[in-house]
Amino acid sequence: MKVICLNPPFLGMFSREQRSPAITKSGTIYYPMWLAYGAGALMQAGHDVELIDAVPKGWTAEDVELHVRDEKPDLLVIATSTPSIHSDLEIGERCKRVKPDIVTVFVGVHVSAVPEITLRANKTADAVVIGEYEHTLVELAEKIHQSKSNWRSIKGLAYRDSENVFINEPRPAIENLDELPMVAAVYKQFLNYKDYFYSIARYPEVTLITGRGCAHRCIYCVYPQTLTGRRVRYRDIDAVLDEWEYVEKNFPEAKELFIEDDTMTLDKDRCSRLMKRKVERNIKIGFTANSRADVDLETLQWLKKGGCRLLCVGFESGNQGILDTMHKSLKLDQSREFVKNAKKTGIMVHGCYLVGLPGESRQTLEETLAFAKELNTDTAQFFPLMVYPGTEAYEWAKHQGYLKSEDFSQWLTPDGLHNCVVERSDLTNRELVEFCDRARREFYLRPRYMLFKLKQVILNPDEAKRTFKSLRKFWRYLLAGSFKQTSEK
Repeated sequence: MKVICLNPPFLGMFSREQRSPAITKSGTIYYPMWLAYGAGALMQAGHDVELIDAVPKGWTAEDVELHVRDEKPDLLVIATSTPSIHSDLEIGERCKRVKPDIVTVFVGVHVSAVPEITLRANKTADAVVIGEYEHTLVELAEKIHQSKSNWRSIKGLAYRDSENVFINEPRPAIENLDELPMVAAVYKQFLNYKDYFYSIARYPEVTLITGRGCAHRCIYCVYPQTLTGRRVRYRDIDAVLDEWEYVEKNFPEAKELFIEDDTMTLDKDRCSRLMKRKVERNIKIGFTANSRADVDLETLQWLKKGGCRLLCVGFESGNQGILDTMHKSLKLDQSREFVKNAKKTGIMVHGCYLVGLPGESRQTLEETLAFAKELNTDTAQFFPLMVYPGTEAYEWAKHQGYLKSEDFSQWLTPDGLHNCVVERSDLTNRELVEFCDRARREFYLRPRYMLFKLKQVILNPDEAKRTFKSLRKFWRYLLAGSFKQTSEK
């Protein structure tokens, strides 16, 4: 059966698969990794599959429509996100016009959280996958291939039957991740890896995972609460390294891997074993990964030996009470010790800070900015709280009456940048966004920091390339802020 897996066009270089979908100030553009896994699973099941990432291609909705008209697929799998959902549904509707018998199925964290709302929002949408979607897509494709219109038995599917919407039994999480195809091979077949850029990784990079799920219970984090779950499942260490070796051989100019696990360092023993085995196998390619600030010195040393250049870490707040309220399970002194140890080992750190959570005040905002300056990580980003359906943070904001809007398009500014729809009488959403703009300026424009970066780019040409590529876009946002309209996308 013919299937198109589509990351549809939206606003400029919009990234659906990042944890807070938007156009980023640094020019980051994510791989459609989850969609690529879905495409790979369908190919593995014997279907004729095409993976299209319309974003870096610069395709318009009209381009997609013409392609569907010409290729005549039986099934169209459409990636979604919260801020782009109305546009995503419209893309499906347009494709239905040119091929009325096509089945449109929508995937991603947003539709997983609100399947019925999604299907009732556009009556041309046929189905939604809830949670991890590889096995559900394969089963749905088989039903369509067999001309079976009764989808009630497909676990993890919500679908429309005339005017009725049915939500089927949940599908259990995939236990054996090694049965899934190698996503790097899917990239190789369909994507140009030089189209993708992550500001904290050396360019060009390739995004992969070593496991799925996160055991921690942070109230804002969308992937564990809507897609991958809070029970961690790992790939076999040698299977992980086989894929890293594949990248070395098949992406000759790739400078680095970005490991997009929710927390690669969650199991410190496994993390060290992975690094030891990588050294044994003489796999040279380095990597950047997501981490928590609770990694001990010995594990950091093994990470460095295994080629880790930088860790992306959510410090979130400089106030312990707010960390406790968000269920971060992290102490401020742990973060201080972690950064000190990371600097000892030579691993750089990208610090992430999130403002606007329960208990936030103007005083705690300043505590967070002071903490970020104290830690003085290689880079830092400051986000206003963006609550997504399916998360505890969204339910908290809704229950408290803090949601300024339930129009999902408002999750972005007019330019497609991150916005905040959580508004309290004592701390408005605009204040949170403007604080993040100021925090970025104060962090990056310190003489101490600028001298540090100048020394870094002089001594390390690879870091210079990454820094200047990010700076080209980031600089104008640093000076102008989030709400100033810009013509360049």
